[in-house]
Order: sequence, then C-alpha cells, then structure tokens
Amino acid sequence: MFNGIHEECGVFGIYSPDDTSVAMQTYMGLYALQHRGQESCGIVVNDSGVFTYRKDLGLVHEVFNKDSLEALGEGNIAIGHVRYSTTGNSNRSNAQPLVVRHVKGPLAIAHNGNLTNAYELRTEYELKGAIFHSTNDTEVISYAITEQRLVCSSIEEAVEKAMEKIKGAYSLVVMSPQKLIAARDPIGFKPLSIGRLGSSYVVASETCAFDSIGAEFYRDVRPGEIVIIDENGLRSIDTHITPKPHMCVFEYVYFARPDSVIEGSSVHMARLKAGEYLWKEHPVDADVVIGVPDSGLDAALGFSNASGIPYGVGFIKNRYVGRTFIQPSQTERTNSVKIKLNVVRETVKGKRVVLIDDSIVRGTTSRRIVNLIREAGAKEIHVRISCPPFTNPCYFGTDIDSKENLIACRMSIPEICKEIGADTLGYLSVEAVNSLTGNDNCKFCDGCFTGNYPAPVPKEIPKDKFEFKIKKSAK
Repeated sequence: MFNGIHEECGVFGIYSPDDTSVAMQTYMGLYALQHRGQESCGIVVNDSGVFTYRKDLGLVHEVFNKDSLEALGEGNIAIGHVRYSTTGNSNRSNAQPLVVRHVKGPLAIAHNGNLTNAYELRTEYELKGAIFHSTNDTEVISYAITEQRLVCSSIEEAVEKAMEKIKGAYSLVVMSPQKLIAARDPIGFKPLSIGRLGSSYVVASETCAFDSIGAEFYRDVRPGEIVIIDENGLRSIDTHITPKPHMCVFEYVYFARPDSVIEGSSVHMARLKAGEYLWKEHPVDADVVIGVPDSGLDAALGFSNASGIPYGVGFIKNRYVGRTFIQPSQTERTNSVKIKLNVVRETVKGKRVVLIDDSIVRGTTSRRIVNLIREAGAKEIHVRISCPPFTNPCYFGTDIDSKENLIACRMSIPEICKEIGADTLGYLSVEAVNSLTGNDNCKFCDGCFTGNYPAPVPKEIPKDKFEFKIKKSAK
C-alpha cells in the first residue's frame, strides 16, 4: 500500500521443562511481534523429538485459532516466526519456521535478516545435489547447519561451524529434538533477547514479546554468541563474539515497538529524543505538531515537548486495512492513503502544522499525506523526518530500495520539499540519529544514509535473486 520502508521479521522460541503449553505461549509472543511482519507466520512444537507445525500466509490470528493451536499438541520446546519478505517472494513455501529432517533427526529454524553470500552458498549446495523448496535465505542457513551436523557431535557445534560460512545479518532460533538454540551474527545487526518465565527460557526479537506472556527480560544475546538451552539450563559459545554490536538504526527509528528495550535502551525514549533533535536542528514557528502513525507519533511528542508547540492528534489510522488491500486501478491506488489514514480536521484546519514522519523513500506516500492535510485546511505544512535521507540500499534485511528509486538520490532537499508539496522540509542529521540511545556500548549500521557499512556488501542483491524466468534461446 505504501512505498516506504517495511518491517523485517520476528522470531520467538521457548524452552519449558515444566509446561507443555508452549504452542499458546508462542502464539502470544508472535502476536506481540506482528508489527515485524504481516505476510506469513508459523509455529513448530517439539514433543520429545516429534515436530508438529503449522505455517501459512496471513496474520497470526488468521493462521491460528483454538483448533489449530490444539492440533499442534503438547511439547516443551517451540519456535515461531512472523515474516516480511526482504528476499524471496511472498508465498506459502517461504513461510517459516523451516523444518528439516536429516539422518541425525529433525531441525527447525527461524531467521531475521539477510545473508550477503546466500546466492554463492546456494549455488555451492545445488552443485552438490541439494534441492531447495523455497527462495529465502533461511533454507540456505539450514543447509549450512545440516552439512556440519552430519560431521559434528552436537547441534551447537554445527551452528558454530556454519557461522564460519554464512555472512551478513541473522538472528536465529534453532530447535533440535532436545535443545533450543539462539544465535546472532557477529556484527549484531538484528536484535535478539533472552527472557525468563519461571523455570522456562524465552528468546525473541523484541522484549515486548516477553511482556505478552508475563516473562521477565534476562539479557540480550551478544553479537556472535550462540546460546544453548536444554535440560541443564542455559550456556553459550563465545568463539564468534565481538565487543560491540552495530545495530540497524531503524530498530529505534521505525521497526521496533515503542515499549521494547533493545541493547539496554528504550525505543520510546529514543524516538522522543529524535523529535527533540529535530526541533534543535530544524526549528519552525507553528501552531500544532502531529505525527504519522505509528512510528512518527513518539517523535512528534518529543518535538512538541522540546519546542513548546502543542501536540495534536492529526490522523486516525484504520487498523483493519492490511498490506494485502487490493488496489486494481490507479484511482484506488491514489486514494489508498485516505483509506488507511484520515485527518482530524479540527486539529489542522487554519493552522501552521509540523508533520513528523519516520522516513521518505520514494516520496509518493509523503506527497499524498501532505495533500490530505492541505485538503483538510492546514495553512502551512512543515515536514520533519526522524532520520537522514536514504541514499543507499540495505543489504542486511531492511527493504530499502535501489538507488534509482530513492528520491534523495535524484533530488536535493529543496526539490524533495517541492515534490511532496510541503512548505519546509527537514531531516534528522546522521550525527543526531547515531546518538539517539546515548548507549556507548551499541553502535549503529547507518549505511543506508552514509554508504559506510560495518560489513562487506555484494555488488547487488535483487529481492528475487533465486527466482527468474528461463530465457528462450534465439531460433
């Protein structure tokens, strides 16, 4: 519906020695992580080495109901996944978790992130006779782990060896017949945390998933760490650990829920800080500050608090319109923003409005939103963006487009301002966005703004790198 950045994926896992209701716990955890992906979801339950699973296209509440959760049976280990496709098309075969059965037993895996060498690894495995059933990076990781598991004495050793081959961004939950394993890439692009619920251990992409089931935050998985949870408790392998993560900065700007805490920093407080910095860098005389739901709201409140300009509710969001909303004609595509967002006219009519949003990618959505406010009677519209301009693609799991489709690569800021129909436009600086958390122990990946990536990047990674039409030879 919107030509903007999109969510990544969310992973969840639970090991519960005393409780067999892990399917319901996983369901609730995925519900809390739904914002990270709305294309598909799945749960795998482990009952003494017997894996039962369900996964499909759709939201968590669409794929699962009381009967389907009961059909997963009882077990004491489970993993789950919500998906937004940054690689691989949206179809049932790409839904996760993946379940693999090999000579040493079953294995289930769920993944958040993108590999930068997935194409090379997949080609290597295919030349050895491997058959792939999906077009996502996760199946490549499963082959890397399985290849090592055939010669290693344990699943954790196999994961450790596989991490020497896979490159890029990955936060993983892996389930074997007896163990739950969590692993994070050495750069630490994607978040992954550990929680406690009585005698149970939980791992999840965000701490808000712990709150949904009454678990308490224990600690973050460190960059490069492999965490093993089994009948003996929790232990870890630290051979790949690096000192500081380079977290994707968009976890704080856009992806994560405001009530989550990532690397010790509150997402809500980081967004308030973004609004405060926006005011300091781009002050303006205005009558009201409004935010674009949802991730622009906290930054708008921060801008209002810092400036003294009143905060107002500018939009009502229709939360029942999903990403699959059908837009068969150009007219309906043009009006799609009206269907998802409606302006509260009393807030903006006759006023000088500061509009806070998290990003501008292609510019089309921003233009439509500005037009909505203008049509509602706003006298002036001053757009403020809580991140710097996008000038480079992302290779690590954030769906940021190629340069030719990024408006900041084609236009200057004054030109973008004119294009979207605003009176003024201001972006948050790179320096400000890198200081949102005040956490010296966590650096950021800001390559989409600066072109400086914390890891080597390929020349290009097309979203459909594993899907292509056969070229017909000339007659």
